[in-house]
Amino acid sequence: MAGVAGMGRPAVGLRALLLLVMCAAGAQGLYFHIGETEKRCFIEEIPDETMVIGNYRTQMWDKQKEVFLPSTPGLGMHVEVKDPDGKVVLSRQYGSEGRFTFTSHTPGEHQICLHSNSTRMALFAGGKLRVHLDIQVGEHANNYPEIAAKDKLTELQLRARQLLDQVEQIQKEQDYQRYREERFRLTSESTNQRVLWWSIAQTVILILTGIWQMRHLKSFFEAKKLV
Repeated sequence: MAGVAGMGRPAVGLRALLLLVMCAAGAQGLYFHIGETEKRCFIEEIPDETMVIGNYRTQMWDKQKEVFLPSTPGLGMHVEVKDPDGKVVLSRQYGSEGRFTFTSHTPGEHQICLHSNSTRMALFAGGKLRVHLDIQVGEHANNYPEIAAKDKLTELQLRARQLLDQVEQIQKEQDYQRYREERFRLTSESTNQRVLWWSIAQTVILILTGIWQMRHLKSFFEAKKLV
């Protein structure tokens, strides 16, 4: 029996590791530095009809203390989101710390850009700003404690709600993967067709060139009275 129990432990650990990876995949936390007029953009692949929530906070570099400090209320961030077709989904000015939300209506790569209104502040002129950004996609963007309190859900009902949301998000991811495969297939077919026509065109050009050379040589020999 001890051997059976020992064999079961790695499976439990593997399941725990997979669960941790799945939970971490829906949220992306990072920070970056931007200058006075610099814009920083990120690409996020999002299925259609998926809610995305971004939370950010800014810190300003203090030259005297040589440390990043919380930004002043007057400093703001402008957030702009574009869908795969280049249409603006969100364009809004926020404060030094805020949260933006949008829902995708077209599957594909969405561009999320942020830049500060630093040109309006002499305090920040020539300085450096650190931006902490956390992007959550799909069911990871839901605040389940708030949902449970609002709808008065029991723990079992809340867990069922989470599972339903996860299944729905998995379905959206599968639909998006099929959409990507379809686009890749169409691109491959188009490329193969172009290669085929280019090969045919090269063959025709070679044949025509050969015919022209033969006629040219024949006329040359006839002119020299060699034929």
